[in-house]
Amino acid sequence: MNNLNANYERILEVLRKISKEQLLAYQRRQPKLSDLELVSLSLTSEYMGIDSESNLFRQLPDVISSKINRSVYNRRRRKLANHIDAIRLKLATHFNEFEDYFIVDSMPLEVCKLSRSSRSRICKEATYVFPDKGYCASQSANYYGYKLHAICSVSGIFQSIDLSPASVHDVNYLKDIKAQISNCTLIGDRGYLSAEIQLNLFDTCNIKLNTPMRNNQNNYKKQPYIFRKSRKRIETLFSQLCDQFMIRRNYAKSFEGFKTRIISKTTSLTVIQYINKFVFDRKINNIKISII
Repeated sequence: MNNLNANYERILEVLRKISKEQLLAYQRRQPKLSDLELVSLSLTSEYMGIDSESNLFRQLPDVISSKINRSVYNRRRRKLANHIDAIRLKLATHFNEFEDYFIVDSMPLEVCKLSRSSRSRICKEATYVFPDKGYCASQSANYYGYKLHAICSVSGIFQSIDLSPASVHDVNYLKDIKAQISNCTLIGDRGYLSAEIQLNLFDTCNIKLNTPMRNNQNNYKKQPYIFRKSRKRIETLFSQLCDQFMIRRNYAKSFEGFKTRIISKTTSLTVIQYINKFVFDRKINNIKISII
């Protein structure tokens, strides 16, 4: 698990099966390190828990470090963010193509401590991407930053991810998923309880939204046990992102850098799940394991 070059070669082998080497258009000379090789390096560093680019370049073998320097790596990585997410979606289709049940949830992503929020310049290069103050009910705490909204299958494969300021309510994310999934059952917690949204999803996309009812609601019925149990799957994924992939540790100064980090971490998780399933034929969510 600690052999960077071997892990890099394994991930690159998988990505070459589903994507081309050049993802961006270059007007001048071709780079020595192809786009897909750069993406593979980024995903490898996330898988190995190398969260600092300076630390990554100290560990790189000469055959890779001679092709690119750190500043160029950072700029190209941010430009490739949307392509990295497209790779994640391609990998997810191998698992979720015929999936009928999905789980939706959100988790807080703090960019700095609440006491520093008034003077912080992190992720404030444009007004529309400003972080905000929000409240996390599961942790009973206020924080400053963003929310990661996600939909995963019951087997634990991310189908959709999105970022919003921390103050945005969870139920607003459901308005954006109509173009991403359809003809399925969507399981959520009480944060997604809305009769209007529930009806709209069913009428437009045939999505059956299932959430626990409040105890004081008319005709109260307890959510089926199988749905309550299935909801724990996405909570486990969030825990894995926090633990091995250190998603709550932020070194980015711009929103583009922050977004790229989040996309890379979720894509790296999906790549490891793909390798577990289609290369080694083992449990897909056993991610703290060697891939070589």
